[in-house]
Amino acid sequence: MAETARRRIFVDIRWATIFKLLAAAALVWMWLSLVELFLVLLVAVLLAVTLNPIVDWLERHGWPRWAAAALIFIMLLATFGGFSWFAWTSVAEQARFASKHISEYEHQVLDPLPAWLRTAAGLQNDKGVQSSLALWALRLGRSAISAIVVGLLGLILTMYLVVEAKATGDWLLAFVPKAKRGKAEQTIVEAQRVIFAYVAGNVLTSVMAAVFVGVLLWSLKVPVALLLALVAGLFDFVPVIGFIASSIFAVAMALTVSPGTALIVLALYVTYHLVENYLISPWAYGDRLKLSNVAVILAFAIGGELAGVIGALIALPIAAAYPAIERIWLRERLPEDTVAEHKAIETKS
Repeated sequence: MAETARRRIFVDIRWATIFKLLAAAALVWMWLSLVELFLVLLVAVLLAVTLNPIVDWLERHGWPRWAAAALIFIMLLATFGGFSWFAWTSVAEQARFASKHISEYEHQVLDPLPAWLRTAAGLQNDKGVQSSLALWALRLGRSAISAIVVGLLGLILTMYLVVEAKATGDWLLAFVPKAKRGKAEQTIVEAQRVIFAYVAGNVLTSVMAAVFVGVLLWSLKVPVALLLALVAGLFDFVPVIGFIASSIFAVAMALTVSPGTALIVLALYVTYHLVENYLISPWAYGDRLKLSNVAVILAFAIGGELAGVIGALIALPIAAAYPAIERIWLRERLPEDTVAEHKAIETKS
């Protein structure tokens, strides 16, 4: 019987390969540990890009750059603090009033509903609207506190980024090969225009939405008008779907006045939503931020899944910067005429 030959298989793992695997694992661990800090940095970059033109203007008029940045920082803190102090008492009182009203109104509206409908809505037994809203409000409150902390940290970092904008930009560009620095500089310039349009336009549309809701609900004598106006302004930071989602709270409180008032509130919310999407937003954002509603929703969903509320908001200017990246970096790798056709579609939209 022939002797079966035995083969030995040697796996040669070099130290360089082991080092690369360990480095990859370390990077993944660092990302998971530092993702919140990375988000703070992105928020700071967005704010710095938005405030940089104002600082440049002050610098051209004789202000030292550090003094201009400090002035804007103090003004932002004073505005935020003053508004919070002015609104807090009223908002807290209105929030207590809303909670009491919801508890009373729940029995009037839900008791006549069929049992199967209450079960489908998850409102059986002790799981009423108030308890559901309380849990939702708790989660929202935690998210809001986290957002405020991130915003304050981002604001401090923003001041330093604005002061050292030129040095920071030059330091980062030094990592780019010289042959591609022209493209990198062009990308930065166009990305700055997109980010400025996004942040400035979003703040403007959110303030206008809050003012509209406040005046509307106050004129209709809907309870907690100021609180609902603030909710509308905050929700409006999420384009396309944010403002219309805030109408749920307004309609619920309008029902405590009368069904007719609730219908008027809903109709005017929808009307304003359409006006904002097709008239106010194009005017506020200008021609620098062109995203279809589908692109906005997809970017928001992906960003939210990856990094929560902050990730959802950051994803929108990143998505809006894609046309510039496509035109500058991907033109040679895409099929012929793709960039031109995409440009034509953007022009029509």
